[in-house]
Amino acid sequence: MFKNLFKKFGKEIGIDLGTANTLIYTRDKGIFINEPSVVAINRRTEQILAVGDEAKNMLGKTPPHIEVTRPLTKGIISDYEVTEKMLKYFIGKVYEDGKGFSSRPRIITCVPLEVTEVETKAVEDASISAGAREVSIVQEPMAAAIGARMPIQDPIGNMIVDIGGGNTEVAIISLSGVVVWKSTEVAGDEMNRSIMQYAREVFNMLIGERYAEQIKIKVGSAIVLAEKMEFPMRGRDIVTGLPREVMITDAHIREALKRSINTIVDNIKMTLEITPPELTADIHERGLLLTGGGALLRGLDEVISKQADIPVRISDDPLTAVVRGTGILLDEPELLKEVSLPSARDTKI
Repeated sequence: MFKNLFKKFGKEIGIDLGTANTLIYTRDKGIFINEPSVVAINRRTEQILAVGDEAKNMLGKTPPHIEVTRPLTKGIISDYEVTEKMLKYFIGKVYEDGKGFSSRPRIITCVPLEVTEVETKAVEDASISAGAREVSIVQEPMAAAIGARMPIQDPIGNMIVDIGGGNTEVAIISLSGVVVWKSTEVAGDEMNRSIMQYAREVFNMLIGERYAEQIKIKVGSAIVLAEKMEFPMRGRDIVTGLPREVMITDAHIREALKRSINTIVDNIKMTLEITPPELTADIHERGLLLTGGGALLRGLDEVISKQADIPVRISDDPLTAVVRGTGILLDEPELLKEVSLPSARDTKI
């Protein structure tokens, strides 16, 4: 009776707790929140000043007593207290327009493949402390595959490559389980750092990480484009210390991203090398699916297809595949039972 009452009045929430962005799905509103996983803190008072978009706008522009931090690193909680406060803030936004009685929400949240029991427990504890009554944990590539409507329950090979902010995960899924996988820290954030390093080494300029990300989005590519693209790169000249601007092209950024792209391709090839032959045959026929923000890099699908010799397609709206998967799992409790990880809160660590 009480479970039905909770279901009637309570929220059920799916969370993609990512290094770069946090997305929240609710049954009644769909994807309700899509904001950066960034928090601004006043270190004098330990007060949270801003979360999400507002906090990201402060990056690199704060006085010494204000710290803008990302509480997740490589998809893992690196600052427990700040993550808890960030989750509490986002869950509070879900309830802002709630009327009358509301119970604590049931939450489905995601973790990377390369996660320890202690790290899983940290995610569960942070969710409970932020207001959840019950937490289910699902691996990110599994949620992404479900969100992309891949037939993960069938006895066939489903290959998914999820390129997020903190890590890239390559997984072969069959019969609702991950058969083989590889993970690398080379992903969106590493690409941004590569652009920053390239600007320093080639143009003697210092640029910020946020601006490097903007350059990647505007002119980044993995292949030679039909039309040359240009974008102004603004920063501080290392020699003079003064502001400076240079025009860069897609060829410059392609050179900057070359090593990162090769690392991702190598991880895909290594995963295929350890995949059982029957599943390899399926993948050769069906190809792989790209999800995550990195899937939007121009021509990345073509580079992977050529080097791995398999068909490659990009998920519809790859940025939201994981959180859409949690939304599907909210409506399919039997599938959730199959794919969720055992609770680490029940284990003595």
